[in-house]
Amino acid sequence: MSEKKVMEKKLKKIGAKIGDVVRVTKKDNKYEGVMMPHHEFSDGKIITLKLKNGYNMGVEIDDNTKIALVKKQKEISKKSKKIPFDEDKPTISILGTGGTIACYVDYRTGAVHPATSTQELAFSVPDIFDICNVKTEVVYQMFSEDIEIKHWQKLAKTIAEELNNGSNGVIIPHGTDTLAYTSAALSFMLKNLSGPVVLVGAQRSSDRPSSDAALNLIAAATVASKSDIGEVVAVMHESTSDTSLAIHRGTKVRKIHTSRRDAFKTINDIPIGMVENGKIKINGQYRKKTKGKVSIDDKLETDVVMIYSHPGLKPKDIPDKKGIILIGTGLGHVSKKIVPRIKELSEKGTIFAMTSQCFFGRINMNVYSTGRDLLKIGIIPCEDMLPETAYVKLMWALAHAKNRNEIKKIMQTNIAGEISKRTRSDTYL
Repeated sequence: MSEKKVMEKKLKKIGAKIGDVVRVTKKDNKYEGVMMPHHEFSDGKIITLKLKNGYNMGVEIDDNTKIALVKKQKEISKKSKKIPFDEDKPTISILGTGGTIACYVDYRTGAVHPATSTQELAFSVPDIFDICNVKTEVVYQMFSEDIEIKHWQKLAKTIAEELNNGSNGVIIPHGTDTLAYTSAALSFMLKNLSGPVVLVGAQRSSDRPSSDAALNLIAAATVASKSDIGEVVAVMHESTSDTSLAIHRGTKVRKIHTSRRDAFKTINDIPIGMVENGKIKINGQYRKKTKGKVSIDDKLETDVVMIYSHPGLKPKDIPDKKGIILIGTGLGHVSKKIVPRIKELSEKGTIFAMTSQCFFGRINMNVYSTGRDLLKIGIIPCEDMLPETAYVKLMWALAHAKNRNEIKKIMQTNIAGEISKRTRSDTYL
């Protein structure tokens, strides 16, 4: 008998179905939790349990494994075509883009594969239906490193349509690696938001032990359906535990760890708020949602690059572009060897803006001679703006300004919370 049939026979014998609480005994170990939907990419001999602590665990079933039914619950099937609706609950839209939060693990190979629909994602976390009604749509399906500017523009249009059609808020499951770029882009492109736009990701896919996908999505649904936030935000674990999830402003959030569940932090500011035990706690100021129609201003100049200053950077390494974000050292410096090249390109029309490689603090190009020389050339200092945000903003500024002075004014004007009025001393890790 195949391993898959062994598991199916055991489950059939006790009458256990998706959504039921079961206890799995394997040798001397016992695991109890809600039986989650079996995904097509998962090995047939694996049963996935949502434990009481919120973690998901995959357990391999064999002839010697015992499975006992603990509690019957309402069946939740990923194949269900009908999403529940309650007229007394707010309605949100989930717009799929891909990423780890929408992925499952193939236990045979260890490879990660994308889920096929946002509906499947919603049904994998049935708790979300206790919070709100859900509409789903896949805008595109890809790993976040493959997302391009055209995808931001398409996403912005879809978000506006959903909000203008009555959704209380929008959730965007997104790959974590470039989430900060997308959140910044949407922050500049979307105007007069009538509800929260919540980007959410996962550091560990749904089938992995200690997955953060479910809790992140539930918290995102809470913010999208119950808050009065009228901004683009990212909702992710605030710490490695499951006690709270942070609401980060879309232009101030950055991924600072490759794999930790609390990889995302608000830089040079405090998070807008937290989600704790299903309740929203506001920490700082934010833009509230409006009652008007959401509009889009998605013009972007694509001929923009980012240059990371490093020892050995040569003049020829600075390309001829319409816009360049310099990620300088410390307070905003680059090697003197490349200053002539910067001056040459600047005189030809290239717009340069300076950010820092440091995570915290703001640049000050008046302290040292190199910085002052760059200011004379016309380099635009970006205060405490994140490099990712400055990159998107320069594309937006170049598409909206007629001359260098207008570009500089836009870059130094706080449009979507990207520039802090002062450097905070209480945000350093």
